[in-house]
Order: sequence, then structure tokens, then C-alpha cells
Amino acid sequence: MSLSASPQVQTDTWCKAVWSTFADLIDAPSFEMGRSYFDNGYMRIEMSPLGAGHSRQNSVVSKVVSLFAMIHCLRTAEFVNGSFHQAGERGCQPDLAFYIGADFELPPQNNAPVDVNRYGPPTLVVEVASSTFKDDLGAKRLLYERLGVTEYWVVNVADRTVIAFAMANRRSGEIVTSAVLPGLEMSLIEAALTRSQTEDDSALMRWLMDIWQSSDR
Repeated sequence: MSLSASPQVQTDTWCKAVWSTFADLIDAPSFEMGRSYFDNGYMRIEMSPLGAGHSRQNSVVSKVVSLFAMIHCLRTAEFVNGSFHQAGERGCQPDLAFYIGADFELPPQNNAPVDVNRYGPPTLVVEVASSTFKDDLGAKRLLYERLGVTEYWVVNVADRTVIAFAMANRRSGEIVTSAVLPGLEMSLIEAALTRSQTEDDSALMRWLMDIWQSSDR
């Protein structure tokens, strides 16, 4: 797919590029609604429309993480579709990103991408995959390994499953229970995604509160 304003740029695929080209493109009006990634000399600009499944499941995962962190008194900061740049090397714009823990410094709330060299990479990154599932498990996983993300989740919109990876030393391995949100099981997130097909947010949050409050008694 090409944009008429920039016919030389292929979207929704990885293209060989230099950082300066990537940095210029993400500021262009033609790509204002896109999501951008850069790693290892390649860039990807995603312009695919996001449907109700993607937006709803993105919202559910956000609520699960935030509610879990609140109940367990974990310090967090969430970024929705935020840009994170390690200038000259890699950049990303995940669906959800979280800084988690006592020591992170909040980046300034301006229009500039978060400087990973200054503030560190997000602790947890989540990609909600509808048309991009294979890429999220492949090239983007490698990007997040190199960026230094601690944990990475891929949500498959089609079957409401979560594949999670712990990352360290530019390697990753699949996990079923989060380490950055200790005790949060992927199976519970999957159950919440399934319930979200028929339940409103308030009912879903009450269900989660009952589970976590009962486990603490």
C-alpha cells in the first residue's frame, strides 16, 4: 500500500531506511494517524484501520493492568500509542506501554517522543494484534529485545489469547505469569478479554476486584 502524498513509501511493511528518513516521515501530515517503528536499519509505518475488536481489547488490557497495579500498590505510568525513541537506532509506537516500579522518572508531557536514552525503555509493552500478529511476534519482538523492554505481551484479537515474553540480555522466553506485575496470570487476562465480549466495563472491573480481593483474604 502506498500513500499518494509519498508514493515512494510503502506502509504496513518493513522498508530499508536510515534514521533521518524515519524521523522526517513521522512528522509528515500524511502519516499523522499512523504508528511508526524503526529497528536495525528498517522502518515500518502502519496505516491499517483499527476496528472495534482491537480498540476494545486494548482498553480491557489497560484496565486489567491498571487495576492490578492499584490493588497491589505498584507505582506505574501508562502510555497509549506513545512514541519511544532511542535516537539514531530504534523507535516504536506500541499500543500500550507501562513504566513500573519505584525508580522510574516520569517523562515530560509534551509532543516529543520519550527519549529512551534519558528515561529508559518501558518496563512492559503490549501490542494488540489484528492484522499484524505475525509481525508482532517476530520483528517487533526483536525490536523490543534490543530496546531493553523487560516484558512484552502480544494480544491476538481473533482468539482473545495473550502470548507473553520475559526479556533480558537481548533474549526472550515465553511466560504464563507476569514478573513485572507479580502474580498476574495471562489466563486471567484472557478470561477478561472473553468476558468483555458480553459484559460492560463496570461488570468486568467488579469481577476482577472480587477475584483479587478474595485472594488477599
